[in-house]
Amino acid sequence: MIVMEEEEISATEKEKMEYTNTAHHTRIPAGLSGEEFEELKPVIYHHHTYRICTGKCSSLLAQRIQAPIDTVWSIVRRFDKPQTYKHFIKSCFLKEGSQQYPTTVGCLREVNVISGLPAATSTERLDILDDERHVTGFSIIGGEHRLKNYRSVTTVNECKGGDGRIRTVVLESYVVDVPEGNTDDDTRMFADTVVKLNLQKLASVTEGLARDANRRNSGKSQMGYTTGARPAHPKPLNPSKVQPR
Repeated sequence: MIVMEEEEISATEKEKMEYTNTAHHTRIPAGLSGEEFEELKPVIYHHHTYRICTGKCSSLLAQRIQAPIDTVWSIVRRFDKPQTYKHFIKSCFLKEGSQQYPTTVGCLREVNVISGLPAATSTERLDILDDERHVTGFSIIGGEHRLKNYRSVTTVNECKGGDGRIRTVVLESYVVDVPEGNTDDDTRMFADTVVKLNLQKLASVTEGLARDANRRNSGKSQMGYTTGARPAHPKPLNPSKVQPR
């Protein structure tokens, strides 16, 4: 089990705090069936468990997507292009010294947020990028915003529903400090709303890509191009050589 724990707390403060592990693996998130939840429970327990104490809150959200897992992962893994599916981002660039491609764990991005939100910029570090298990995660380590010590993990999963069909399910969890003057519920409601909107846009973007790919493949198949050969056409009959029956 991977347990995400806060770094910026002194040893003395830690001794005074009582930590508990989140229990996301015991509650079905909205959007999942019971069968899907049971299948994904090991993933939730391993990748979406955090150690929290008073002054922190955590949540887990789910999004079912009608697109192949590889299509969804190709978008989620792009740490350098979160604006592809995340709302409220004006621009994003990798910070100096983080210009590796593909992006690697430890690199930093600077995100500029659109006006109208209680934030202006966000400096974020890539913590996890596992192409084999389809897991990624990041931490907010600086910037002008209210999401102090925000950490997030996203997993892209194949799941068999009750109808037996294979579908893609994205799970995204986070832990964050509760700002002074706010309640756990206030903070969770705000963060959940942003994450939920992002996951809905991710579904829209990747399902659109999947439909485009299906149309292209269907067009090639109808034109006989799938094997690299054009369809054969029958030769016209010569009326003079047709014998009456």
